[in-house]
This record gives sequence, structure tokens and C-alpha cells, in this order.
Amino acid sequence: MNSEIRTRYNVNITGEGQQTILFAHGFGCDQNMWRFIAPAFEKNYKIVLFDYVGCGKSDISAYNSERYGSLHGYAQDILDICEGYDLKDVILVGHSVSSLIAILASIQKPDYFKNLVLVCPSPRFTNDEDYNGGFSEEDLRGLLDVMESNFSGWAAYLAPIVMKNPDLPELTEELEETFCANDPVIARKFAELTFFCDNRNDLKKVSLPTLVLQCSKDDLAPIHVGKYVSNQIERSTFNLMKATGHCPHMSHPVETITLIKAYLAIEG
Repeated sequence: MNSEIRTRYNVNITGEGQQTILFAHGFGCDQNMWRFIAPAFEKNYKIVLFDYVGCGKSDISAYNSERYGSLHGYAQDILDICEGYDLKDVILVGHSVSSLIAILASIQKPDYFKNLVLVCPSPRFTNDEDYNGGFSEEDLRGLLDVMESNFSGWAAYLAPIVMKNPDLPELTEELEETFCANDPVIARKFAELTFFCDNRNDLKKVSLPTLVLQCSKDDLAPIHVGKYVSNQIERSTFNLMKATGHCPHMSHPVETITLIKAYLAIEG
């Protein structure tokens, strides 16, 4: 079972501890994006890294359009890994859309997890009558159209907006290359799920202690969105970071590590 799970999700396990931290990457990315963060926890934790099916070095032949027609399919990826490796009391760290995927996984199988760490979460990117997600539907439809007509151009446009650290051009370039490495059809479907999700009603269902890490300048998930997420989750701790952009685990790893470690020390 483990060999099948390992191949399907390109699972890599390191670390010397008993407590498990599972890192879940964001849309268009892969587990490599955690390389600045994960080593800092290896001495005291067991670290589990993976790629969602259709991302990174996962087994793309395992992709099923019906299963991955909703974020619940990606949540099942996480649950498959937990079950396959008999993981319990997992600290689940999710970036961007993986914050929502982590929430869905924790609602379905709360006994698998101990804490959630949500990095730059947004439960809905589009604006609603009583909710400012940051984008109009027209804007996001336009972005999806560009994905279909000019995939590399879409990646070149989006990467600097997501990274938002012009003093670190190598990270923007890496993000663009990672976007381009994805299968265009699978990436577009995942993008549609990400941009048009509405998981606001799921936030109040979260029963686990949760840390929300919010960047100070994030074009994809503004500060008020992070505060909204935190306010909706009963056992939530909110941290506004000095970090800018949407990928603090890459652009500001020291601050990200420090805040997660401080939170886990308090949680015990």
C-alpha cells in the first residue's frame, strides 16, 4: 500500500521526531516549495511532503477528472496519505488553496489531525454582495481564458503577482517555471476550482486549533480575508506577518518558521 501511495503522490518522509507535520503545496506548485521550511522541523518532527495528483512528480496517470472535479478530491489525496502511512495527530500545513483542502480533510476525518496551519488562506476569491474576496468574476474568467490561449504568458503574468517580492527575482522565475511545468488541462481545471471556490460555510465546521498566517501585502488574499477566516474558525490564532506576497514560505522563510514554531510550542 505504501509503495502505491508513495508513487501516486511522490511522498517523501524525513525527520527524527514522532509527531508528524504534513506540508500541502498550493495551486500550480509542488512539494519543492517547502524546501526552505521543512528542514527547520526535521529534528523534532516527522516531515511528510507530497505532490497532489497532476502536480510535480506525482503519477499523472492517476488523475481522474471526476474525482478532481472538486476540492474534495484533493482533500482525499491528503486522507489517502494519512491512511496509507497510518498517520495520527498530524499537524497539517496548507498553503493558499491547500488551506481550504486542509479544512475539508479535517472536517471529514478530524481524528487524523491535531492542528491546522493555514498559510495565506482565502475561502472565496470572487466578490459577493456582502463579501469582498478581492476579484470580480470577470477578472478571473479572463485569467482562465489566458490560460487556455497562452499558457506560458499566463504563467509569466501571474508569477510576479503571486510572489510580489521584486527583490527576489529568482523566486518569481522559479514560480513561473513551476507553473509552466504543469499539464495545461489539469492546471486550468485546478485553477477554476481554486478561483471559484466558496468554502465560507466550511470555516465554522473546523474543530481543530488553527493558526492563520496572513501576509501584510498579498494581492490574492488581502488582510481582511485572513481576518475573516480567523474570525469564522472558533479555535483560531491570527498572525499578521511582515512578509509580503502570497508565498511567505519561500520569500520569508525565517519569519514563517518562527511563527509556526512559536504556535506549536504554545499548543504543546
